[in-house]
Amino acid sequence: MRPEFLGNHYILELFDCDADMLNDIPQLQETMLKAAAIAKATVINKSFHKFSPHGISGTIVIAESHFNVHIWPEYGFAAVDLFTCGDTLQPEAAKNYLIKAMGAKDFEYAKMRRGDVKKNENI
Repeated sequence: MRPEFLGNHYILELFDCDADMLNDIPQLQETMLKAAAIAKATVINKSFHKFSPHGISGTIVIAESHFNVHIWPEYGFAAVDLFTCGDTLQPEAAKNYLIKAMGAKDFEYAKMRRGDVKKNENI
């Protein structure tokens, strides 16, 4: 028997962000960790890598799944995935925080209920 759903997956497209912030690993890592805390997630591990000449990819592994970010500072663009299993966390609050913290002047997002394809939004 299939469960009602397994988790929530937010896919964020953040445009015209603060390019300086997006190219700063310590600040970006702190921002992503704060988003996990706002969501009430349990952080297990983190890994961030800066590319040359620019760009960052990072992952926060949480007990409830993961938060990922991929950065193109030269375009002021951040691609963010917030995947939380179950229904006890607050990914919507983390999404709202990240939009503001990254200084996004424009954004788009899709929310998927993982394990429940029939009820997904924006698909």
